[in-house]
Amino acid sequence: MVDVLSLALVAVASAVSLFMAWIIGAGSAGATPFAPAVGANAISIMRAGLVVGVIAFLGAVVQGGSVSAAIGTGLIDGVALSPLAAVVVLLLAGGLMAIGIVTGIPIATAFTVTGAVIGIGIALGGAPAWAKYQEIASVWVLTPFVGGGLAYGLARVLSREWAPESICIPALAASVSAVVANIEFAVLGGPDGGQSLASVVGASLDSVTVHGPLVVTLLFAVGIAALVRFDIHRDEHRAMNRFLLALGSLVAFSAGGSQVGLAVGPLLPLFDTMAIPLTAVLVGGGFGILVGAWMGAPRMIKSLSQDYSSLGPRRAISALIPSFLIAQVAVFLGVPVSFNEIVVSAIIGSGAAITGGAGISREKIFKTLGAWVGSFALSFVAGYVLFIGISML
Repeated sequence: MVDVLSLALVAVASAVSLFMAWIIGAGSAGATPFAPAVGANAISIMRAGLVVGVIAFLGAVVQGGSVSAAIGTGLIDGVALSPLAAVVVLLLAGGLMAIGIVTGIPIATAFTVTGAVIGIGIALGGAPAWAKYQEIASVWVLTPFVGGGLAYGLARVLSREWAPESICIPALAASVSAVVANIEFAVLGGPDGGQSLASVVGASLDSVTVHGPLVVTLLFAVGIAALVRFDIHRDEHRAMNRFLLALGSLVAFSAGGSQVGLAVGPLLPLFDTMAIPLTAVLVGGGFGILVGAWMGAPRMIKSLSQDYSSLGPRRAISALIPSFLIAQVAVFLGVPVSFNEIVVSAIIGSGAAITGGAGISREKIFKTLGAWVGSFALSFVAGYVLFIGISML
């Protein structure tokens, strides 16, 4: 009877997990990456929805392991989430997200899931993982300043006459390419973890140089920069749009890798006991994001693209690059992060560089910050109280 009940709870938790993955795909993770390119008329809305779903799915499968592990086993010491606890986590987080959708309150998935896992984990008798909390808090607090600051600086440079696109855009392409060359992918690694393109290719140069990864990184960056520069000289407008599409693809990939853990992370302790491999879990979560992006992202892309079209390609580029970098840092550290927080901060920073802060509603910013903090606090308290109450029944 217990086994049947446990299987039923796993089935319910899996269904709620897919629902959350669907919302993630239909929301900011599916809509934000390509909204600037749609606003610049570089790609149609429906095609953007299709492409972003596939790329986010690949990111979830290839890079989703670190954040999933952090959510599933890294937030509480001494205990593992039971099937009932996983169901409560996902139902609570999913319910708060649904309330946010209906009311228009910007409830962040990362904050609700993290708060719920910690609250329920403590109710189970687990000990707080203070070192991980410090890491998470550092990323959450620094994201608006780092992301907004980088976006502000990039937008300031790109808006200057002494910084022509033929020089700045290839330089940015080289910098982003250097990061891409050093991103660790699970498919390139072995039992000990993922490896980067630079390390894999660089290993084959050991007989020539001891700096193989560095050589590969430089060659990759210079090659991409040369291609972008050639493209700009041929047709600057189309080249800018293509660069926006490339950045959008990288952001979508990063979104899949960083957000899938919020949907499937609570299930990992359960699936570990059932000998279900992590890759299969990530494929399931990625599939939910894919379907959500295909079904719901086009509508949000249409809405967001109207806002992005007023930014222009330079400000959009200034917002997307920090978003990509911060998301990759979060994936590398295994920190659950709000994609809304990343993107909103970058948009505000790039906008402030041009307008000097005019048109930016401070009241809206403080309300958004309050909603984010409230999301975490509410999910933490509700998770703790709810699970204590369930345990007493």
